[in-house]
This record gives sequence, structure tokens and C-alpha cells, in this order.
Amino acid sequence: MTYPAGVTAAMFGFSLVWSAFAASSVLAEGVVAEQLPGGATALSETFESWTVNCDVAQGKKRCVLLQQQTNQQTRQLMFAIELSPTTEASVGATLVLPFGLALQNGVALQIDDLAKGEPLKFRTCLPVGCLVGVTFDKATVSSLRTGTTLKATALADGGKDVGFSVPLKGFSAALDRVQVLVK
Repeated sequence: MTYPAGVTAAMFGFSLVWSAFAASSVLAEGVVAEQLPGGATALSETFESWTVNCDVAQGKKRCVLLQQQTNQQTRQLMFAIELSPTTEASVGATLVLPFGLALQNGVALQIDDLAKGEPLKFRTCLPVGCLVGVTFDKATVSSLRTGTTLKATALADGGKDVGFSVPLKGFSAALDRVQVLVK
């Protein structure tokens, strides 16, 4: 996969963010910690293209499904998505995109050949990349479950479209697993 000049990402740290989150597992006195299967305090499972990560920190269980894409030559993060169920009907997501994009134009998402959504605004940029938050409603989650590819399109600073392709193989099983684990 090649990207226009200037579209590079700092080594991302979903894994660094996750590690910092996992390292904060200090319980307040008298708090009964939620547990993961087998009494584990953390777990990581792979479902095709998706990873499920769970941790118990400060007595609370947190589980997400995520996918990261890196440049194989530079090992730099090019795109990442992390999802967490917010209710039975919706799923919150954070996308991390590389630097070098025209941030004012946002990023548009599309599932397979369905209509492209309105551009989502970037929230902020961190040393690891620029963040976009979105909440997927029940209909969109259903399309993600049955779809094959989530496409994200942004405009590079140089004026060319930059596309990211997120395989959805394993998404449904990973989301089902997260929903079971957070109960």
C-alpha cells in the first residue's frame, strides 16, 4: 500500500494507550473487582482481522475490539480503529489516522458499496496521529456485521484522496465476544 508523500504516521500507540490503561489496575479499598473469564485481569483474543482486548482496572472491566494497520517497511501506524459497545443498540468508535491530511475536510466512511457518509470531523491530533470519534447506530452496526470492508477516505494536504480499507472479516464474532465479556 502506498500513500502520498507527507502522509506518514508516528508510531501509534493504541498498544501504548492500552498498556497505560492496563497498568492502572489499582483497586480502592472495599471495591469488588469485576472479573474476566477464569478470574483473569486481562485478555487478548484474535478474531480474523480483529483483536479483542479486555482489562480490569480500578475494579471496572473495559473491553474493546480493534484493528491496526501499519506500514510494513517503516512499521509506522497508518490507520487504527477501536470500538466499544456503548449500549445494546450503538457502538462508539475512535479512528486514528496519519498526519498529512487536510483536517478541515474530515474523513468519510463507507461500508462496501453503500452510500458514503457525511465527513466526520477530526477531534484532535496527538503524537500518534489524528483522532476521529463516531457512534455507530444499530443499522450501521448491522451493516458492519454483514459487510466485507469499511472504507475511510480523507483528503491529503496535497489534494489527493487517501483511502483506508478495513477488512470486516471477524468483526461480528469480535463484537459478540466483547458484548459477552462486558456483561
